[in-house]
Amino acid sequence: MSLFAQQEQVATDSLHVIDTQCPFCSVQCKMQVIEDRSASDGKSVYSVVPKPNQASEGRLCIKGMNAYQHVLTGERLLHPMVKRNGRFERMTWDDAYELIVSKFNNLREAYGNHTVGLYGGGSLTNESAYVLGKFARVALQTKYIDYNGRFCMSAAASAGVKVFGIDRGLTNQLSDIELAECIILAGTNIAECQPTLMPYFTRAKEKGAILIAIDPRETGTTRISDIHLRVKPGMDATLANGMLKVLLEEGCLDEEFVANRTTGFMELKAHLDSLDMEEIAHLTGVPSQLIRKAALSYGKAQTGMVFTARGVEQQTDGHMAVRNFLNLVLLTGKIGKPGCGYGAVTGQGNGQGGREHGQKADQLPGYRLIENPEDRAYVANVWGIDPSELPGKGVSAYEMMEKVHEQEIRALFVMGSNPLVSNPNANFVEEGLKKLDFLVVADFLNSETAQLADLILPVTAYLENGGTLTNLEGRVLLRKSGRPAPGEAKHDWQVLCELAEKLGRGEFFPFGQVEDVFNELRLASRGGTADYYGITYERLRKEEGVYWPCPEESHPGAKRLFESTFPLPAGRALLTTVENHLPKEQTSEDFPLYLTTGRVLVHYLTGVQTRKSPSLAARDVESFMEIHPRTAKKHHIEDATLVKLTSKRGEIYVRSRYSDAIREDTVFVPMHWGDTQNVNKLTNDALDPTCKMPGFKVCAVQVSPLVTEYV
Repeated sequence: MSLFAQQEQVATDSLHVIDTQCPFCSVQCKMQVIEDRSASDGKSVYSVVPKPNQASEGRLCIKGMNAYQHVLTGERLLHPMVKRNGRFERMTWDDAYELIVSKFNNLREAYGNHTVGLYGGGSLTNESAYVLGKFARVALQTKYIDYNGRFCMSAAASAGVKVFGIDRGLTNQLSDIELAECIILAGTNIAECQPTLMPYFTRAKEKGAILIAIDPRETGTTRISDIHLRVKPGMDATLANGMLKVLLEEGCLDEEFVANRTTGFMELKAHLDSLDMEEIAHLTGVPSQLIRKAALSYGKAQTGMVFTARGVEQQTDGHMAVRNFLNLVLLTGKIGKPGCGYGAVTGQGNGQGGREHGQKADQLPGYRLIENPEDRAYVANVWGIDPSELPGKGVSAYEMMEKVHEQEIRALFVMGSNPLVSNPNANFVEEGLKKLDFLVVADFLNSETAQLADLILPVTAYLENGGTLTNLEGRVLLRKSGRPAPGEAKHDWQVLCELAEKLGRGEFFPFGQVEDVFNELRLASRGGTADYYGITYERLRKEEGVYWPCPEESHPGAKRLFESTFPLPAGRALLTTVENHLPKEQTSEDFPLYLTTGRVLVHYLTGVQTRKSPSLAARDVESFMEIHPRTAKKHHIEDATLVKLTSKRGEIYVRSRYSDAIREDTVFVPMHWGDTQNVNKLTNDALDPTCKMPGFKVCAVQVSPLVTEYV
């Protein structure tokens, strides 16, 4: 039976069919969750059917197939819970709101409005992200708001704005991938992080495309590549310099494009002329002939695309590293036409939309800047307040943890995030959170951060809350709600609106349904970089999704950016001189190995959701350290044994896993576990100076057996 016939059968015979989309990665695959209540024991049986859609083309990965499990778990948060004498007790919503208002107002009166901070998440819908940003600035009038997307996309986002004038995940449609003759995958393990996209790349290979993967490890993605550049952790920008130098020396430039549509070429040329290829090979650990082969493959191709993700971006020079990969795109003119472009592969489900509409410290809806007088005036007018009432720019997510530690922030409201596990230098973060006078966590599952809270608020999950999300292409999608909220759980945006009412600011939050929020978001974004004004729920229902910018309802949405100009002075993109840059923390006698972090196929972010899914958790029940066998022998590490990993900031305990697919100077630990397996107890809190991205991907560690001998 065909997929479409299966779906027709399901719609006819099932008792309850929920049309939804996966809550995990940025592809946002569409699917149906089918509940069958016909079993004689009265227990529902669930199944999942993928739905045809433009992004995943009707595919689902193992996470999407099992995503319903964490929603239906018996561990859902169902009632407000207050901590008394170290234990959580049930509380009414009215009493919870009264407690929040009392605590927040007392602290604001004593220390000022900015003593309260808000910390959001990249999986919130656009509507919830919008209300959270407005709530911070209008209801609480605090400048301190940021979100966990800072750890996902900030390097690529800031680079895109500087170089192109716009930050949108992909500058073109996913369908352009198979038109590319050469594709560079820099620091992105799509096979495990966005597996439903892999057929785009395999189809490109079938048509003769050359795939170049840049990663210190061998992964599912590198295994399908034609060229694997096994770069030293943190040396991606230097590797790009080597490729650029080859392009320049071999004349692989689109001279007309460079002359007419870019600025900065002579400065970049002078810089590249001064570099030595053998030094670059030494710094990166990649042989010069292999760098040359990769560069010529991309440079000589008529069409090509470059993708970056966390491997390049989660560095203390992540902003400039991405800009150097954008130099490759611009020097060869591979943008703004079929089969050409750049893609920042968004990690979180709404990492793109989540940063566009006000969760980020320096931004207002539509990608407007909070310190730009015209932007402030426009948004203030939409919100019905005076621009002088809007606070200024706050600080980044990790810097908020520093403010918490210093007690400049004394109360924190966390919505849809788990900062205790996702921030670097997690021991420091835990110390700070324990200093707070008041910590509120709104979530639907109990996270490591929620366990530290004074008050937990239960909110709805993806099957229950509708709204829009923006996928990695910049395509806005509508997710329907498909089941009632369990227990006393409320929608994120609903909690914020009701709390605003209790704070005496309810007139600014007159939203009765989620579509009301979106209609105000449309207006607030109108004329901004991320213009959603022409997108309506009606259009989204009919068209499946609409690309932004979309300034009018008659506009089709911009499927391909930069076909004729860039939204920068004179319409020109910016070429950038990028110095070779060593990671902030180097190995030493005491800490002789580099640690890099990342994801595994079956888990997502800090694992709060996937570790509650029996089918997913059973596949990777514990964290691990991937280590090369020769390196393991030097450090007396046996395979599949417990080891202690230590950095200058802390220590964790994980199980060893031999792999000859990783560099001998590097170990890898995934990011999905907390407590004694929380790899971010080790990671460095040094930040990129431009975008404030922490350097998750490189720190120095020592490794030792947990048990050195048996008695």
